[in-house]
Amino acid sequence: MAIPVPERTPVRGGRRTVPVWERRGLSQRMRQLLLEGDVTGRYGGTNDSDSGFRITMALAVACSQPHRSWTPADFYEALLYTPTAGGTWARKLRERKGSDYIEAKLAAMLDKARQLVSDGPVIACRQDAIVAIEQVRQIVEDQEWSTAGLRDNGLRRSDLKNLVARLGLCERAGGLEHGASVRQLAEEMGCARATVEASNRRLVDKHWLELVKSGSGKKHGSVWRLKIPECLRTPVAAENNAAGVGRLPTPGYRGAGTVPAARTTDTRAIGSLMNHDAFHHYGHGLSGARILACLDPLDGHEASALEAATGLHRSTVQRRLRRLVADGLVVARNGKYYLARTLAGPDGLRRDQEVLDTSAHERGTSGRSLSRTRRHQRERAHYRQWLEQRHVRRTCPSRLVLVPAGVVDTDTGELLDERWRGWDLSDPHHPTWPTAPATDPELPACS
Repeated sequence: MAIPVPERTPVRGGRRTVPVWERRGLSQRMRQLLLEGDVTGRYGGTNDSDSGFRITMALAVACSQPHRSWTPADFYEALLYTPTAGGTWARKLRERKGSDYIEAKLAAMLDKARQLVSDGPVIACRQDAIVAIEQVRQIVEDQEWSTAGLRDNGLRRSDLKNLVARLGLCERAGGLEHGASVRQLAEEMGCARATVEASNRRLVDKHWLELVKSGSGKKHGSVWRLKIPECLRTPVAAENNAAGVGRLPTPGYRGAGTVPAARTTDTRAIGSLMNHDAFHHYGHGLSGARILACLDPLDGHEASALEAATGLHRSTVQRRLRRLVADGLVVARNGKYYLARTLAGPDGLRRDQEVLDTSAHERGTSGRSLSRTRRHQRERAHYRQWLEQRHVRRTCPSRLVLVPAGVVDTDTGELLDERWRGWDLSDPHHPTWPTAPATDPELPACS
């Protein structure tokens, strides 16, 4: 589909006339959705009609972004009068209900999308959103995360895992505002649902997290906004000739010392490991993941250097290192510890599924993430079933059945209980007497 080039009408008499309407192209993902359809299953619904409505609404929102405002005529052309995969639902609806109906419906959907976009915050570009996420990530990595109990700031180890998981969700969402359910976070963090709920409360109290919209029903999840507390909004000093906090050393300075950057907390490396069974609470735990994030396959570090880098207790570091060496994740040589070659990647720590599965089997934590996922699936199914039953109870309230079972044969309609002789039993909820006697007959007892 050709996209008009921005142009303006010429200046006449010293006055500039109204600019010609301009339309910008869609993003790459929305262009693929329009031309190829929902190939990834992102907008799948309960049926084909529901999926088609979701795809059309997503395209309407994409066409209503700033500097990309489509007119209804362009929206009709893209969905109705062009054989695009994204407009299949709209064209089928036009065949059944006519052009006037579908054009009015598409115009209403476009108006709703424009209202939705106008109510939300304006993002200049995706790069600005990525910069904002990286600012939060840098503040998280600069904090000191203790191993035991509450610190002075009131945060625990599970709060670090919560923030790491949410940073990954923010990157996929394209901004600090993201949607996340408690069960989704529990699977990302590798912990119980009650742990996530308690962590959310602490992060909200400490102004790391803000609940934008509470989830309702089975299609609308909770919307959160990640932010930096006011007490931590200070510029981060950059170190000269060294890597930033939580990042690998600069290649030109490799081997300059045996002590990694102070308080190293590589959130990306921790996020790639924390939900694996090997780093369950009864396995290597979050402390093991933090130690692995500090190690390098070429530059060895002593145990004292790892203590200073992670802020962990001496006995905790020694205990975790013994387990990591026993499982083949860390190599010990001449009093220094190196990252195993199988876990070393071009950009740092690499998640090797086979090695980590073996470690989880040795620690007795294998299969815990799978059982957690299956339990969450059962809970979601029970919740959806409860919502459907509640909807049925509200829309169709139960009526009292006055004619008990066994009075009338359901197959032949024959009366089986002579006490109901003479009654009209066509409606078991409201049996009637065909004639009007002087005194109303009493209903037989419902045994």
